[in-house]
Amino acid sequence: MRDLLLILFILSCLGITLRYPFVGILLWAWFTLATPQQAAYAAANLPLNTLIAGVTFIAFFLHQEYERVRLNPLMVLLGLFGFWLWVAQTQSLDPGYSGEYYSRFVKILIFIMLCMIMVTTRLRFHALLWMFAIVMGFYGAKGGVYTLLTFGQRIYFGLEDTVLYDNNHMGIALAVTLPLFLYLQGQASSMLLKRGIQVVLLLSIIAILGTHSRGAFVALGVFAAMILIRSWRNMIIGAAALVVIVPVGLNLLPDIWKDRMATIQNADEDASFLERVDAWVINYELAQEHPFTGAGLRNSYQQAIANQVEPYREARAAHSIYFEIMGGTGFAGLGIYLLFLGTAGIMAFMASRKYRHAQTGKWRADFALNAVASLAIFGVAAASVSLEMWEGYLIIIALIGALGTVGGKVVAPEKPGRFAVQVAPERAYILRPLAKGYQHRV
Repeated sequence: MRDLLLILFILSCLGITLRYPFVGILLWAWFTLATPQQAAYAAANLPLNTLIAGVTFIAFFLHQEYERVRLNPLMVLLGLFGFWLWVAQTQSLDPGYSGEYYSRFVKILIFIMLCMIMVTTRLRFHALLWMFAIVMGFYGAKGGVYTLLTFGQRIYFGLEDTVLYDNNHMGIALAVTLPLFLYLQGQASSMLLKRGIQVVLLLSIIAILGTHSRGAFVALGVFAAMILIRSWRNMIIGAAALVVIVPVGLNLLPDIWKDRMATIQNADEDASFLERVDAWVINYELAQEHPFTGAGLRNSYQQAIANQVEPYREARAAHSIYFEIMGGTGFAGLGIYLLFLGTAGIMAFMASRKYRHAQTGKWRADFALNAVASLAIFGVAAASVSLEMWEGYLIIIALIGALGTVGGKVVAPEKPGRFAVQVAPERAYILRPLAKGYQHRV
């Protein structure tokens, strides 16, 4: 029954896609982020993802969506990185093994490129953002309830055979999404919706703690820091909250969680950390041997290839996007990837400054500011996990790239007179009798 319902739903959406191509993007995003086929039976063996991609491409060309292309630095760097993945694959030490990961990564990049091209209106922008938030909100709410019901004694994992099954991946992905929940809460006009997002945000934080992931715990700390530094008021309130909440929270958390977090202070003695160091060294050595193209995506997982550079270390997952990319595509590939991430962060920061006083379109600044926080969380925490093929952070980057081309005229604030006073709207009535030319902060 699950299979039938899933297939009927997908076929219905594909029919709508032929009329409205962006529905295909939303369906593709839902399918790759939520992987609903894994919760079914026979549907898990069907090439549904390929079918969705194919129909979306047909609709893309039928409706001439390619005419919407407006090149930006992120598009160029995304295309360059995809090209470099192909170069690295041609020089792979084991093309058969790395080919599977190369194919998966390239398909994800193609999807992200389509997102950048087709997100041209505010409606499309928020539809894609909401799709991402709904999927992650489901994971967060489910994990939060699970953690509360088990009193934090059991580790929260994601859906099997997915990128987010690993507890570390799940925890960090949820932490990356937290700033976006804050943005959507600020944009919501319904008080019921605002409260709903706040509940999901709180449950997501509990779920992050429930993953027992040290990397996710660090990511949660980065999230708190990014929120606190936005204003002195946040810092004062945050400091007061930490004094009250942290001692209470630590007393409620189980000893198994406390013991695991305590190992952060003694990482050099932790077996798990030392195993990761072995993987990092192997990837670094492979990059030194092949500085331009690397050994091929995830070939460092193979003991035979690892033995070529480090015969006394055991091959395993790198648990770091940076070492993963370095070992797979060389220093050149890592440089392009870091430039891509850095450019996204800079563009988001510049957008937050550019639109913050706009009379219309201030939502762009609000999104950009929270996107900076999301990328900062990802950049720090992903140093400990292999999440380079997670679509979530790439969707955030796609939305950053689309900010400058989203339809709708952005009205800049009127230039104040030489002696005009700029005040907050709620205090404007005080100065109304004194000055006629005050300017609102919008």
